[in-house]
Amino acid sequence: MTRAVVPLAIFLALAGLFWYVLGQMNQGEYNPRDVPTQFIGRDAPPFELPDLFEPTQSVRSADMSGKPWLLNVWGTWCPECWKEHEYLIHLAQREGVPIIGINWRDDAGEAKAMLARMGNPFLKVGFDPNSDAVIEWGVYGAPETFLIDAQGVVREKHTGAMSPQVWNSKFKSYFAAGGAS
Repeated sequence: MTRAVVPLAIFLALAGLFWYVLGQMNQGEYNPRDVPTQFIGRDAPPFELPDLFEPTQSVRSADMSGKPWLLNVWGTWCPECWKEHEYLIHLAQREGVPIIGINWRDDAGEAKAMLARMGNPFLKVGFDPNSDAVIEWGVYGAPETFLIDAQGVVREKHTGAMSPQVWNSKFKSYFAAGGAS
């Protein structure tokens, strides 16, 4: 009887911990994908990538200086990227949010086909099949969205699909009249 008490106690403790974490996830207080970034409050890492549609031209972060903008890392292989795409189109077309995309570890033909089929929310799309730029941003999965202010400083980061809730809580104030720049 005593031998069974220890394993039972361990099992109950682990089950209780699991139940607690699950409850926190359901309340939105815990997101296992929400990995902190060292870039918040620092200058955004510069990048220059070939343009997805015009490979002889470049997409450069420096071209966005002077205004707040979003950097969205995505790929056609990413289910969450498909999920957030419609909302990115809403932000670009209805809210006037400038979004630069980095198509990451993808096939250029598939990426172009997706944007042709679903619409293109991006001002420009840099093509980064070998992670040349995203590694400097600390990206480890897609989608990831960064907010860069008018001075080129990273102010926010979100890992996972962009949604109205995420937009309103993390990003919207930077684009509102009189908001932070």
